[in-house]
Amino acid sequence: MTRLMIDHATTYHYRSTVSLGPHRLMLRPRETRDLRLVSFDLEFSPAAELTWSHDVSGNAIAEARFAQAADRLSIRSRALVDLSAPVWPVFAIAAEAISWPFAYAPDDRADLGALLEPQYADPSGRLSAWVGGFVMSAPTDTLSLLKDIANGVATAISYQSRETEGTQGPLETLDRGWGSCRDLAVLMAEAVRTLGFGARLVSGYLYEPLGASPAFATPGSTHAWVEVFVPGAGWIAFDPTNRTVGSANLIPVAVARRISQVSPVSGSYHGTGGEPAGLTVDVGVSRMTCATASTQSDPNRAPTPM
Repeated sequence: MTRLMIDHATTYHYRSTVSLGPHRLMLRPRETRDLRLVSFDLEFSPAAELTWSHDVSGNAIAEARFAQAADRLSIRSRALVDLSAPVWPVFAIAAEAISWPFAYAPDDRADLGALLEPQYADPSGRLSAWVGGFVMSAPTDTLSLLKDIANGVATAISYQSRETEGTQGPLETLDRGWGSCRDLAVLMAEAVRTLGFGARLVSGYLYEPLGASPAFATPGSTHAWVEVFVPGAGWIAFDPTNRTVGSANLIPVAVARRISQVSPVSGSYHGTGGEPAGLTVDVGVSRMTCATASTQSDPNRAPTPM
């Protein structure tokens, strides 16, 4: 088990004092069988009133409302998590799904719903043709096919960090031959959906253990990857940016059908200062020793929403 501290600070600077509208925050890590949330804190400047809820995908949503005008907005989240995902996972895929193509059970298909459907137009079938190149035979081994597609995305697309908002469509990413982690994730999700798999986009954080091989994405940054639903095994994580399978170094925060649905911070402001003068985002993911972990216990800490 690995205990990690995730420190995520977002600061907006405005050209003049503005009134801050409601802000929607997706910063609280998702608890899974491989990840336990030990503690979670949110800090604001100016002060905010928080309301917690869960969206349709079970993500924890915090809505912050501000009574005070300001020329600077600071949002800081700190999460302490225990990560126990194996480095070399073994997936207990159901016998009927070991080979592709296979059919989801009616209840699974109904619940997966839109996660089975491509979200970007492909009128000429270009993406379908590209994905078809990874199908060596039919039937073929399901897990091997998914790994081949993930590796194919990584091989075809050069990773480039991109701070601008928005995500490239899958055909745009193929045409350009480069993209950010979220662009690679969208391409893979759309690719496997064309073959009938249920897939969802995941946003969160990447942790790289000391001494590990260098990853393409920056460790400690926000990150995006894909989960594919395979009967028996459940949701399997594929990170095409770093050519990994499983959740050994991934800390999920939110899952959704489209990557635009999992923005960590979104909100509005009203004022005459025009666009924000600046935005800074700092993310740190560090391993905690037993001694440092014990210092995180705070009897005055606000209860973590469940």
